[in-house]
Amino acid sequence: MIYLDHNATTPVDPDVLAAMLPWFTERHGNAGSAHALGHLSEAAVNRAREQVAGLLGCDPAELVFTSGATEALNFAIRGVVEAFPAKRHVVISAVEHPAVQALATWLASQGVEVSVAPVDGEGRLDLEAFDGLMRADTALAVVMAANNENGVLNPLDEVGRRVKAKGSLLLVDATQAVGKVPVSVAQGPADLLCLSAHKFCGPKGVGALFIRRGLRLKPLLIGGGQERGRRGGTENVPGLVGLGAAASLASERLGYLTCVAELRDHLEATLLAAIPRMRVLGAGAPRLPNTSLLAFEGVEGEALLLRLDRAGICVSTGSACSTGHREPSHVLRAMGVEPAYAKGTLRVSLGRTTTALEVEALEDLLPGVVAELRGASAFSR
Repeated sequence: MIYLDHNATTPVDPDVLAAMLPWFTERHGNAGSAHALGHLSEAAVNRAREQVAGLLGCDPAELVFTSGATEALNFAIRGVVEAFPAKRHVVISAVEHPAVQALATWLASQGVEVSVAPVDGEGRLDLEAFDGLMRADTALAVVMAANNENGVLNPLDEVGRRVKAKGSLLLVDATQAVGKVPVSVAQGPADLLCLSAHKFCGPKGVGALFIRRGLRLKPLLIGGGQERGRRGGTENVPGLVGLGAAASLASERLGYLTCVAELRDHLEATLLAAIPRMRVLGAGAPRLPNTSLLAFEGVEGEALLLRLDRAGICVSTGSACSTGHREPSHVLRAMGVEPAYAKGTLRVSLGRTTTALEVEALEDLLPGVVAELRGASAFSR
């Protein structure tokens, strides 16, 4: 099996798994217990907080552990709206993750006005349009660091300047960026920032929300006072140990992504030379080093995915959270991709474990599959 869908999720690194295993067995104590096993677990959670803080460049006390990015987004967005009831306006970009889109719908049902900033044909945020949407009563702007479908990076420093000029807060969804490009809250403009361990070789079901010192939000989950009263519930000690270990490895291995970018660029160049009527969406903008969103005229993306799957190659037609929808994703619609290309997209996302031989297997197979499907489509008409 060749796995080229790392934006959906990543395999747990063997070092991360090794760090987690003792906390499932002999070190099974509750981090809130007053005995020795409890103290061991508490120390492990504190160590994980320090490791994630080291990756982001923040104070450990500014981190709240969550079950993942979706919970963190809910905590941040709903928390800000509750904390600033006089400000009933939120701005998001048109290509935010489905979790943010769903939250925007919920906010609108609660009487909060939501404005959507457009992107250009490469998926880049329209900064002038974004600036025009910001108002004095804007509580929050939500902008992803990197898009999960096309990998396009947003100019967060410029976004931050425009948000601060209006006296608003900025939430950065860094779920796809952490572990692939440097992400620093010490040098960046984010007031809030979320991440999820399974996107950078950690376990599923665990993540974190950075809340800049001085910003107080009502907890989303009220319980036993864990996370300094900011997130109730017994700590997932093995998962948090895994998150911390993955954060440490991400800090050490960011340079390796240069090799991944070389593989991605070779893949795109090879396929563009071999397949007519093909595009690489977002290629004209700064992108994540591992992500390639390919579009083929006259082919159904779902058909391509199924053929590749049968050949043992795992890719995606877009976001894992929107798989199964036959219509072009909201990201493609926001970019204005023509229907003939939008219906035939594949997202190929590489990882630290991806090899040149695996990429070559896709390069060898895909041109023939596209030609065959185009031929079948023409014959059926």
